[in-house]
Amino acid sequence: MSAPVYLITPPFTQLNTPYPATAYLKGFLNTKSIPSFQSDLGIEVTLTLFCKQGLLKLFSQLNMDSELSENAKRIIALQEDYIQTIDDVVAFLQGKNPTMAHLIAKRNFLPEASRFAQLDDLNWAFGSMGIQDRAKHLATMYLEDLSDLIMECVDPHFGFSRYAEKLGRSANSFDELYSALQSECTYIDNILLDILAARMKTLQPLLVAISVPFPGNLYTSLRCGQWIKKHYPNVKVAMGGGFANTELRSLSDVRVFEFFDFITLDDGETPIEHLVQYVEGKITTEELKRTFLLKDDKVVYIDNPSCGDYKQAKVGTPDYSDFLLDQYISAIEVVNPMHSLWSDGRWNKLTMAHGCYWGKCTFCDISLNYIKLYEPITAQLLCDRMEEIIAQTGQTGFHFVDEAAPPALMRALALEIIRRRLTVSWWANIRFEKSFTRDLCLLLKASGCIAVSGGLEVASDRLLQLIQKGITVAQVARVNRNFTNAGIMVHAYLMYGFPTQTAQETIDSLEMVRQMFQAGVLQSAFWHQFTMTAHSPVGLEPAKFSVRKQTETIGAFANNDIVHIDETGADHEAFSFGLKKSLFNYMHATCFDYPLQKWFDFKVPKTTVAPDYITKAIEEDELATSKPQTKIVWLGKAPTIETIVKTKKGNQWEMASLTFQGKQDTLNIKVGVQEGKWFAQMLQQLSPANIKTYTLQEVKESYEAAGLEDFELFWDNKPINTLYRYGLLSL
Repeated sequence: MSAPVYLITPPFTQLNTPYPATAYLKGFLNTKSIPSFQSDLGIEVTLTLFCKQGLLKLFSQLNMDSELSENAKRIIALQEDYIQTIDDVVAFLQGKNPTMAHLIAKRNFLPEASRFAQLDDLNWAFGSMGIQDRAKHLATMYLEDLSDLIMECVDPHFGFSRYAEKLGRSANSFDELYSALQSECTYIDNILLDILAARMKTLQPLLVAISVPFPGNLYTSLRCGQWIKKHYPNVKVAMGGGFANTELRSLSDVRVFEFFDFITLDDGETPIEHLVQYVEGKITTEELKRTFLLKDDKVVYIDNPSCGDYKQAKVGTPDYSDFLLDQYISAIEVVNPMHSLWSDGRWNKLTMAHGCYWGKCTFCDISLNYIKLYEPITAQLLCDRMEEIIAQTGQTGFHFVDEAAPPALMRALALEIIRRRLTVSWWANIRFEKSFTRDLCLLLKASGCIAVSGGLEVASDRLLQLIQKGITVAQVARVNRNFTNAGIMVHAYLMYGFPTQTAQETIDSLEMVRQMFQAGVLQSAFWHQFTMTAHSPVGLEPAKFSVRKQTETIGAFANNDIVHIDETGADHEAFSFGLKKSLFNYMHATCFDYPLQKWFDFKVPKTTVAPDYITKAIEEDELATSKPQTKIVWLGKAPTIETIVKTKKGNQWEMASLTFQGKQDTLNIKVGVQEGKWFAQMLQQLSPANIKTYTLQEVKESYEAAGLEDFELFWDNKPINTLYRYGLLSL
């Protein structure tokens, strides 16, 4: 086996599913008939480390004479139990041995260290059943215990998804990373490099392309580049991905090119195509696209203006071959069904559109192309790609990782999924905008949507306006109600520390979040502290937001996160622990009655938010918004229809009786005979099985063409209004 291009995701991103960047690039290279091979070295290192042989070797490396914590001493004392159980645990988390759940759930099979002291009430979380998830949670704690041992005794930078993240976080200087890379390889480094060496020997590539999505992947990417440059000096090494796109746009430190030959920015398709042509001797360096390289001992940036980027319809279907798809590990770290989606289950990653259709949020890098250049693809092409990926992976779960999935495209995708009768589970990142009506949420649910995540950010209308989020707290509550009532879980990204945010606004924001959880319209959330970034409106024009940069220095290495001074705001850092602790409890449906002061060890202001603010917001009825161009869709079964005779005060007349069969129950409505016959026929035409989608105006015209009168009286009457529960939707 050989391939001219070797695509690598270095450790560590996720254990349950591969990060999609190299799958996208491999899919693109397929369209150009360029052979490639891809590896998720994170899962390969994990599986090498967490197996019987791996633990035997790990425990033999430990220095028993060093001063160890009581927790480490306990794990070492129980090492035989860990060695005996590790293969069974990993196989169970890979879904290969589900009956093992019964042993694990009894709590007398696995050795337990400090992580188990943090366990939630398992009976509350999983009930008397839920054995599989209960066991997954326990097995996850078991692996976390071993991770703690590794961090204490072997490699302080270890973490399942954040390896050496501190070293990779934005810093103007490359000094700390460079110093670490001159040191001897760590125990984890050696496992990684052994796997890399075997792969390089087999593949003999011309080009190694390393995708670095996060700071936690940077150190290992540099170790890979360092090893390749030493042992395969003729092989070219390129780095790209999210970290480069945001952090390295002003790179000038020549030392970085001891590890890489090239660093590319933004969309990777055109740059990698040109790099392949370069290593094959077909073009010169001057023809490269969006690429840093070293020339005459200086870092130069080449961006060939004569070639553009590929349209999203032309980049191909992500290709998940080569990955060890049956060996990924599902974990449940937090016993919250929505929160666990990120770590539990194998999700095929896709995007509905390039960039963000909103593109206004002032904290976001909206000046960069990956946000700024918005380009959706069609629902038909999306479904084609989904079907291809299902055929390749055997997995029907999809996570759409857009900046914010467009509601209109989500609607079109849902209709196309239903039209093709695809059975899929999917979730997506959205904006909580009013387009997500009751009926749209019901349609999304019918197509397999199980969850959405979106930015509520600072739950304060003043600050949401300053952020230019385009939403209000009450609107978010109503949208979340629509999703929740449809059976779709909701996760909110929360922010604290936005410029000029006061202590009062922080507490009021927490109260809004508390009320949403208590009302049941929010199932999961996470607080992030605001970070000023160089490419956001706040970073570009800080004076507009009443903050100032602490330094204007542009370093030679990473430049993204900016230290800033907010003289009018609160001491934001002080609120961090209390916000996160309260949220942890709210996600577990507890402590709603605690006063907000209880979460903080310093005096905080009392909330000014009315205790029923969210309840009133979600009880507020939405105004009828059906317009002539509103699309009407029928998702239900064809009703049975019969003519019955009604009698009242000696008078008799015929009525049409329509019976609708839902999955759980039956509904019967009675209308005029002619209206009933027309309606039954119209419902067939409104089915997504038909390519044509009818508008409300066209439905009205059909009604009137049948010689019927008073369409509004018929359509807006109670019998028809109840049919949304059976699939009659206005979109």
